[in-house]
Amino acid sequence: MTKRVLVVGGAGYIGSCCARDLATNGYEVAVLDDLSTGHREAVVGELIEGDVRDRALLRGLFAERRFDAVLHFAAKSLVGESVTHPLRYFDNNVAGTIALLTEMQAAGVQSLVFSSTCAIYGDPKYLPLDEAHPKAPVSPYGVSKGMVEQVLDAAREREGLRIAALRYFNAAGAWPDGSSGESHTPETHLIPLCFEAATGARGELKVFGRDWNTRDGTCVRDYIHVVDLARAHRLAVAKLLAGHPGGAWNLGTGVGTTVLEVISAVERVTGLEVPRSDAPRRDGDAEGLYAAPAAAERDLGWKAEHTSIDEIVASAWKWAEAPAF
Repeated sequence: MTKRVLVVGGAGYIGSCCARDLATNGYEVAVLDDLSTGHREAVVGELIEGDVRDRALLRGLFAERRFDAVLHFAAKSLVGESVTHPLRYFDNNVAGTIALLTEMQAAGVQSLVFSSTCAIYGDPKYLPLDEAHPKAPVSPYGVSKGMVEQVLDAAREREGLRIAALRYFNAAGAWPDGSSGESHTPETHLIPLCFEAATGARGELKVFGRDWNTRDGTCVRDYIHVVDLARAHRLAVAKLLAGHPGGAWNLGTGVGTTVLEVISAVERVTGLEVPRSDAPRRDGDAEGLYAAPAAAERDLGWKAEHTSIDEIVASAWKWAEAPAF
């Protein structure tokens, strides 16, 4: 029997790619999204417009349709905005998840895959970051995701729900055929910002800090292809539906790439120069963040396959040259 999944936040960058991967691999997909940051054109399957905090909507949705599992991507995710407006983040990210869990449980839907983040770790005490690393988030965004994970732990341990929390590092890239990719307002991610600077769509790219203790003085991050992220979600869904209680897993390549290395990759792939200027370090930035992904390989059978920064940039550039939305 075909498995039916509800993708909450499935009009966004990562959610839509995960929905596409699931639909391609035989799942029946419906999307719940309020389209506040997502795009109608990105949706795969049926779209139900609405807010994850709307319990009446959720109750009706679960009453009318049978779902085997839920994937939850709906969240506010701008670190800077979270510092200025923390209540928005706790309301949307934490309260929204509690509403979803409550209505799932009432409807007998037992399996949830949650979109989490490495931001719950805060400043790294050691690298690479494994799942046992202390959690000390430095932004309200990271705090909100950490709070959700505490709620999920309790729901798993005390309420009997099966829940996988997938902690992403830096999602990047686009769908291989160039039909879906990043389209954010405002744009905050490094690779599309490089494209905008290279094509003259914006001014110079600012490189925040050239005095970090890294191989070229710039920050190091772990860039994970969105296609690899999508596959990880599919594997996690299958694991939960087979009866696994769930857990928390880092999703990254295990390889750190500096800001200047990303810029160089963009210049190689596009053939364009990325105009840039140096700027002071930003408050809250960490020197390096990259994953220890062994647990995901061991428990989910997942390992990143697209680890070349040039390959990741090339897929993102294919989308950026002719974005569909």
